[in-house]
Amino acid sequence: MNKLLIALLLLASLPAHAERIKDIASINGVRSNQLVGYGLVVGLDKSGDKTIFTGQTLRNLMGKSGLTLPPGVDPKSKNIAAVSVHADLPAFAKPGQKIDVTVSSVGDAKSLRGGSLLMSPLRGADGKVYAVAQGNLVVGGLSAGGQDGSKITVNNPLVGRIPNGASVEQTVSTPFEQGNELIFNLNTADFTTANRMVESIDKALGAGTASAIDATSVSVRAPADVNQKVSFAAILENIEVTPDDAPAKVIINSRTGTVIINSKVRVQPAAVSHGSLTVTINENPQVSQPNPLSDGNTVVTPQSDVTIKEEKNHMFVFNPGISLDEIVQAVNSVGAAPSDLVAILEALKSAGSLRAELIVI
Repeated sequence: MNKLLIALLLLASLPAHAERIKDIASINGVRSNQLVGYGLVVGLDKSGDKTIFTGQTLRNLMGKSGLTLPPGVDPKSKNIAAVSVHADLPAFAKPGQKIDVTVSSVGDAKSLRGGSLLMSPLRGADGKVYAVAQGNLVVGGLSAGGQDGSKITVNNPLVGRIPNGASVEQTVSTPFEQGNELIFNLNTADFTTANRMVESIDKALGAGTASAIDATSVSVRAPADVNQKVSFAAILENIEVTPDDAPAKVIINSRTGTVIINSKVRVQPAAVSHGSLTVTINENPQVSQPNPLSDGNTVVTPQSDVTIKEEKNHMFVFNPGISLDEIVQAVNSVGAAPSDLVAILEALKSAGSLRAELIVI
C-alpha cells in the first residue's frame, strides 16, 4: 500500500485516444447564463427567521394583495424565511420551458424543510427578468433539537431545490444564428490540439474549411441558413480529434497533502537524501512533601525528559530523464510522507533538476 497520497496520471503512457470535438470544445456564445432573485418561503413549521428584511418583505407582499398593516407593526411570523433563488438558464431556452432552481436561506432560519417558495422573478446580469420561480422545496437536510440544548443536523436544511421550479420568460440571443462561421473554443488551450482539430475538420469536410485563430479558438466556415447550420454543427461536433498530452506538471495541495504528478514529468541527474528529526518531550513532575508538623509547603518541581531521534534514510540518485514510476519508487524507498515529498520536489525544482511546472494550491 502506498503511504503517499499520490494520484498517478499515467494516461499519457497509454495509446492516445481520439475524442469527439463536442467533448473537448464548445461553440462560442452557446452557453448558460446565471440568474438570481430574492423571494419568500412560507409554510415553515416555526423554523423561519426573525430578520427585519423578512418582515419588510411580508409587509410588501401583503400590500400588493390589498392588505395594509398598521405603521410600526412587525408581523414577527415564525413560518416565513427570506431566501436567495438562483438558477442556470441553458442556451436556446425558450419561453414556457422549465428549469431547476436552488433556494438558500439569507436570514437566521433554522430549516426550509416543508416550505413553499412564492413567485420570485429571476434576473440576469443586465437586470432583466428571464424567469419566474415558484413551488414546493425539496430539502435533503434535517435539523432537530431537544429542550436541554442538544441538537443534531443531517446535511444542510437551509438549502433546497425546486425541480422545474421556474418558467422561462424570454430567450437570450446567441451568435449561433448570425454570420457564416462557427467558432469552437477548446476547454484547455493548446496549440497542438488546435492544429490537430483543424487538420481533422479539413480531412472530413475539405481543405480550407477550418482555420486556427489561436491556441483556444478554431474558426469553421458554415452555411448562413440556420437549418443547414444546425446540421453542419451536428457533423462537426462528432468529428474525432486526438488531443495532445498535457504539459509536465506537479500539482501540490498544501491543505490535504495530495500530490499529483503527470506522466510527462522528468528529472535530471540529482542525488537526494531526506531524513527527519523526531523530538519527544515527557513531563515527569516531582512532588516535594514536607515532614509532618513542619511549617513547609508542598512543592511541585517540573522535570522534563527530552529525547531526539533522527531517522537514518539512505541517499538515492535520480538518473537522467527517469520516468514517473521511477520517481515514485525512489521517494517511497525512503518512506517519505506527503509533507516530505513536497519538500523533496521543491528542492529538486530549486536545483533545476525537476523538468516540470510546480504548482502549489
